[in-house]
Amino acid sequence: MSAEPAHLCFRSFVEALATDNDLVEINTPIDPNLEAAAITRRVCETDDKAPLFNNLIGMKGGLFRILGAPASLRKGAGDRYGRLARHLALPPTASMREILDKMLSASSLPPIPPNVVSTGPCKENVLEEPEIDLTQLPVPMIHKDDGGKYIQTYGMHIVQSPDGEWTNWSIARAMVHDEKHLAGLVIQPQHIWQIHQLWKKEGRDVPWALAFGVPPAAIMASSMPIPDGVTEAGYVGAMTGSALDLVKCDTNGLYVPANSEIVLEGTLSITETAPEGPFGEMHGYVFPGDTHPWPKYKVNRITYRNNPILPMSACGRLTDETHTMIGSLAAAEIRKICQQHDLPITDAFAPFESQVTWVALRVDTAKLRELKTDSQDFRKKIGDLIFNVKAGYTIHRLVLVGDDIDVYNGKDVMWAFSTRCRPGMDETLFDDVRGFPLVPYMSHGSGSPVQGGKIVSDALLPVEYTTGRNWVPADFENSYPEEVKRKVLDKWEDMGFSA
Repeated sequence: MSAEPAHLCFRSFVEALATDNDLVEINTPIDPNLEAAAITRRVCETDDKAPLFNNLIGMKGGLFRILGAPASLRKGAGDRYGRLARHLALPPTASMREILDKMLSASSLPPIPPNVVSTGPCKENVLEEPEIDLTQLPVPMIHKDDGGKYIQTYGMHIVQSPDGEWTNWSIARAMVHDEKHLAGLVIQPQHIWQIHQLWKKEGRDVPWALAFGVPPAAIMASSMPIPDGVTEAGYVGAMTGSALDLVKCDTNGLYVPANSEIVLEGTLSITETAPEGPFGEMHGYVFPGDTHPWPKYKVNRITYRNNPILPMSACGRLTDETHTMIGSLAAAEIRKICQQHDLPITDAFAPFESQVTWVALRVDTAKLRELKTDSQDFRKKIGDLIFNVKAGYTIHRLVLVGDDIDVYNGKDVMWAFSTRCRPGMDETLFDDVRGFPLVPYMSHGSGSPVQGGKIVSDALLPVEYTTGRNWVPADFENSYPEEVKRKVLDKWEDMGFSA
């Protein structure tokens, strides 16, 4: 048993899932070629327990086990977000609002720099460059129509600006290209792309590391669209109240979490590319043959702890890590930005039902009325702000809803959007902003794959701008007296209904 807390050590996190009865250990031989991912995908679509594959066919020298669905949902209503909560030292019963508040907490705190140590568990074993053959590792084939085997779906890329002032941690997919190389997305304007461009100006390949099984709080931060120039290690330190232990790579000057499960060290090329994709991405599609040249990563060294675990996201249709983390954390940052600009937004969330292409913004309508604004001006102000910052990059629709709507409840958001937003008249298009090319209607639709395709939809009725709500919802909560509701609920199970 690890002595480190679950949010600061991936191995402890896995143990915490077992304690929560949220882990299935599979010790029979499992094929990494589609079988492990098929089990994981089924888990994601049914909100079942996280699978830990201890006996992958093709394991060599202990490399490696796989944990699937590390940040997906749980079945129970009371601990639905328990895996995410365990990333952040919150109780498994934490709400999504509490999780996002925790992630935002560091934005107003001074960073706590990491603690550099001489060694750590990630140095327990080593493969020198002549020993490395990525094609011989049990790298998962995740979808049958993918362009290759994707080792990187839940690891953390580590790159640093040439002047050493900015170290960036991020998640971006990468597949095995050959024995010593990966190929992966480096998309403008993501931070890894920005740093890649800085090294390109220097005429030198980017020093790079890829760490798997990092502290869960760190992988959460690496998925969050925090501002340019912010180093995630200090952000995580502030968020957790403790300095992360980092250890220096053997082949370059980068530092990685000392208790990482597996670390790849090498370089990210500024000149060489390789075909990458297709891949079944976060929006739930694979487009066979959709292959593009992306930069190559050269692996010069692999270090790993004993009996290591590779986390894997078998992404696709709802619900997996690409939805619970990418969409949710973008929404949290959008909420913060709106509030920093004195806009009356109390909550923001990316409804899973939208495949996290939307963010619903809950408006304090009393404060809205104080602004003496109207729908058209308010829509434009929100869109101009959010669609021109990094947090709004992956989001293509902002839905404004009143304070009677719970933005964390997809049914609430869809009810408001479907009944209060008149198509066209209550919407403002933004075609002069950067679009997210991974959305299928961008990359495979009618217009530019990288420009526009964004909209603000106002699901506030006109009276919410002037005098306030003039309706009562026709539902259980609002259509019956308290004594009737209590009577019904008290005998609900006795009548044969489920709790």
